[in-house]
Amino acid sequence: MLKKFSVLLLVLALFASACGDDDSSGGGEDMAADSTDPIIIPIHNWTSQIVGAEIVGQILTMAGANVEYISSDSGAPVYEAMCLGDVSLVHEVWESSFGVPFEENVAKGCVIDAQTHDTKTREEWWYNAAAGEACPGLPDWTALLEADCIAALSTPETGDNARYLGGPVEWQKKDPERIAALNLPVTVVNAGSSDAIWAELDSAVANGTPIMSFNWTPNFVDAVYEGSFVEFPDYEDGCFDDPAWGSNPDATYDCGNPKGAYLKIGTWEGFEGKWPHAYSVLTSINFTNLDLATMAAQGDIDNMSVADNAAKWLEDNADRVAEWVG
Repeated sequence: MLKKFSVLLLVLALFASACGDDDSSGGGEDMAADSTDPIIIPIHNWTSQIVGAEIVGQILTMAGANVEYISSDSGAPVYEAMCLGDVSLVHEVWESSFGVPFEENVAKGCVIDAQTHDTKTREEWWYNAAAGEACPGLPDWTALLEADCIAALSTPETGDNARYLGGPVEWQKKDPERIAALNLPVTVVNAGSSDAIWAELDSAVANGTPIMSFNWTPNFVDAVYEGSFVEFPDYEDGCFDDPAWGSNPDATYDCGNPKGAYLKIGTWEGFEGKWPHAYSVLTSINFTNLDLATMAAQGDIDNMSVADNAAKWLEDNADRVAEWVG
């Protein structure tokens, strides 16, 4: 009897082992425990990113992860840090501003192109209604060559040139290259943050003063201020790296930024192996244009705190969040 029982235990053990082998080949990654080390999320300097980072962090916390936030440059340094594993993810990779350093590190294999949001983005020069009245040729970029338009957009700071209020230097916009390529009589003045752009825009609109500044979509601007993007020659492959492309055979950047550009999530290449469950949740997160516009409006128009802004978004989108967390 004892011998028969021992044989039965051996058979059951072999069966269990075989089942375990099958599980490891099919679903072992799902069974692996996530590391308790914190997932490092960077905080940049525009509202939707700051609020979105809080939202992403709370979603990952719901999934059982430990999360830490650090303030970080939003340009090439954050992608270099992600390549080294010092930053775990970037949840708002804007193609026009950060596509080059992101894609360079993806090509190295140290950063993963983890998710593409449904959001379609555009980043471009923008002008208010007063500028449109002063420069009736706008939105065509050649209006910026006209003397009356240049005079309307000039300031004591820029002298005989039109003034363009650019984004922070770290956003890595190629405005000087474009100005040189298209021979524009324009001087760039870089704002220190998105808040500085909105403050100048608000003042210009209140005073009926023409202004030309960096803008992007999605955000809250279209719902609050009348204005339009400047229309430069349409972007095509080659514009940014091949001088033979475009109207100036000796220069690159003689075009506009991509329209309908991507917004992605990037991760450190070791993320999935270290936090497999958190990775599956992270790559389920999918923000839309309305999501980013809502985060921006609640912060920049309604003056909600980051915590309240994120909490409201999570509450309003509880069903989606539950689906992402699983």
